[in-house]
Formats: sequence, C-alpha cells, structure tokens
Amino acid sequence: MTLDRRKFLGLAGTSLSAAILSGCNSRGPGAAERILRYAERKNEIVERALFSHSAIDAPPAGAKLAGNALPGYFISRTVPVWDETERGKWHLEIGGMVDRPLRLSLEDLVAMPRSDKRVNLYCVEGWTAVAHWTGVRLRDLAALAGVQRGAEYVDFESFDSGYHESWDMESAMHPQTVVAYGLDGRFLSPTYGAPARVYSPVKLGYKNTKYLTRVMFLSNRTGGYWSDRGYEWYAGV
Repeated sequence: MTLDRRKFLGLAGTSLSAAILSGCNSRGPGAAERILRYAERKNEIVERALFSHSAIDAPPAGAKLAGNALPGYFISRTVPVWDETERGKWHLEIGGMVDRPLRLSLEDLVAMPRSDKRVNLYCVEGWTAVAHWTGVRLRDLAALAGVQRGAEYVDFESFDSGYHESWDMESAMHPQTVVAYGLDGRFLSPTYGAPARVYSPVKLGYKNTKYLTRVMFLSNRTGGYWSDRGYEWYAGV
C-alpha cells in the first residue's frame, strides 16, 4: 500500500516474467503453462506476506478526483441496468457460510453506518485514478451476517452477464473495502456499477465487481471472470 511496496511488487513481477519467458521454448508459450502457474503461486505468497490491515491507502496531497474521466468497464454488450419491471426490486444477498443470511435493499445499505473513502484506483493497465466512494464496510456486513469459522474466501457475484470475482478473506475484511453505493457524492450511475459494487484500493480494478447481486462467504476460492482467463487471481496492490 506504499510506493516502496508497489515498486517491490513490480520488481518481483519483472523477475517472474523473465522466468516465464525462459519457459517459452520452440513449442511456444503454451508449453510454459506449468511455470506460469508456478510463478503466480509464488507471486501470491509474496503479496500475502506484504499485506497489512494497518496499511491505509491515501492519494497524494492535492490529487484531483477523476470524475467523469474514470472509465466504466462491463462485459455485457450494453451498460447493465437493473430493470425492476422484469426483475423486481434490487436486493443484495449475503450468504454462504454465515449464521444470518441477509437480503438488503439499497435503502437498507444507505441506513447502515456509512464509510466515505477518498482513495486510489489501480488498474492492471498501469494507470491510477482517485475517486471518493461511499458505502458500507464489508467487515460490518460480515459481522451482521455472522460469518462462520472456516470461511476463507469471498465471492462477489454480478448481474453483468454473470461476472464474478473471488477474494481472500483478509483483503475483503480490510477497513477500506466497501460495498459502495455512491461515487463522488452521488449515487452510483449504471456506468460505474449501480445499484452497488465492491471497491477496495487493496485490489486491482478488475477484482472490484460492479453490479453486485450476491456476496458469498466460502471455504474455497471460486476463481473469477478475468482470473479464469489468465489474469492473476490474488491481484493485490
């Protein structure tokens, strides 16, 4: 969560890339799948070791909000919009390994203790943007639902053509991880994941699932849309 940490991860990634390239022999990159998986496992070990609940992300002094320049990504053919006529009122389900499954409306989320975070967004493409997120800390929702012992992962499901990403529990419980319903002082628009999305500066952008429908606490990791397509699963910052 500091510049030194990010530089360290960059250097580690460079070293792993060299190892990966050395595995791409005359049979092509496909022959390097084993070393690619090995490199990802080793990288995850390093990232987990560097993770800290006390490390708090803060934009540089004087940094401006990205505002409308913040890109809005989705995998559907058009911007996903929750249609109450077809689907009924939107609710966020929280389940899996919990004692008290929850089904929360947007009004329920807004009525809960609010978290306001002005933090960085780190994209896998290399750019960084600053945004102000309003929502409910995921750790507060976890406490309300009564997460059971043995739950080590969290899967965030979406109505964006089935998009989902799973996280490690430590990152999900970081104090800056929120289920956000507001961006820069306004309710989320469909472009940025309305009615609610997960956001945390401890993960790269593609891990922050938009258009949330379910948060599931699980004993096993379940991959994710981009994670299943070769992107790093842990994706810590």
